[in-house]
Amino acid sequence: MLAVIPVRDGALPFGAAEVVAECGGRALLAGSAPRIDELAASTAVTDVTLVELGDFAPGSWAVTIGAAIIEGDDDIIVLPASPDGRDLAPRLAHVLRRALHAGAVEVTPNWVRLARGGGLELHDVAIAGPAVVTLQPGVRGVDTPPPDTIEWAKRTISAETALAAGSTRADDGEARVIEVLPADVATMDLGEAQRIVGGGAGLDSPERFAQLARVAAAAGASTGATRVITDRGWIDHDRQIGTTGVVVAPRLYVAFGISGAVQHTAGLGDPDHVVSVNTDAHCPMMQLADLAVVSDANAVLDELERALVGDG
Repeated sequence: MLAVIPVRDGALPFGAAEVVAECGGRALLAGSAPRIDELAASTAVTDVTLVELGDFAPGSWAVTIGAAIIEGDDDIIVLPASPDGRDLAPRLAHVLRRALHAGAVEVTPNWVRLARGGGLELHDVAIAGPAVVTLQPGVRGVDTPPPDTIEWAKRTISAETALAAGSTRADDGEARVIEVLPADVATMDLGEAQRIVGGGAGLDSPERFAQLARVAAAAGASTGATRVITDRGWIDHDRQIGTTGVVVAPRLYVAFGISGAVQHTAGLGDPDHVVSVNTDAHCPMMQLADLAVVSDANAVLDELERALVGDG
């Protein structure tokens, strides 16, 4: 198996380390300014190929990457199910004439486990031949390698060299990237959010979640919630964090009125910082927090809105 990681301006996509770990440390980093330092610090990389491709253009990238892969014997190609990975994977599958298995939570050379029905179902599918797979970020996790113990084989090939290896040429109908806009924290995929402000049953009305969204936007954060809140219809299901919702991996998570049931905390990943506001000083979320505020979440939210947003 080979991990294919699309890289923009040297930045790895969410889930890159997990894909490389799933593939046993073998990776092809392709895109603009690909480098291995960040990847090597987060997972055990054993064999890396770098391909410089310039600005993001998934159709052309697929042709060039496909040409490089044709020379190898990698039957299973795995990409992260990040936005760029989801754009690139079907194009790469088309170029390579391979089956595409999207939304996997586990990949082996012989079968793939796919999440379906909004994550409520897991389907085991046999892999009958060469295939392209996308792996959901945040579901596998990785073991961070000990420092100064990693050795890897590194190869750098140019896009021209890779393309010369195959017979396919880029399609003149390639979509062009006109502009890349910053992510809107109010609508971005929670799995990509670096800051998340979450609300639970401790918030007393649906209006509190409109307030939570205003506070989150002022702090450059996305809004999340627990299942009890989405079941009440107070917020859309795509904002639900947990094993039956979205698996996230933020750097900062602020929890308002969330007790911390295992179904919720299992979907949090490993945030760098957790802040919890709750009247119950001993609930699980308070035990997980770096900063635990023993107070009514509604009152704290009112004060935060005045401080960050103003009186309107």
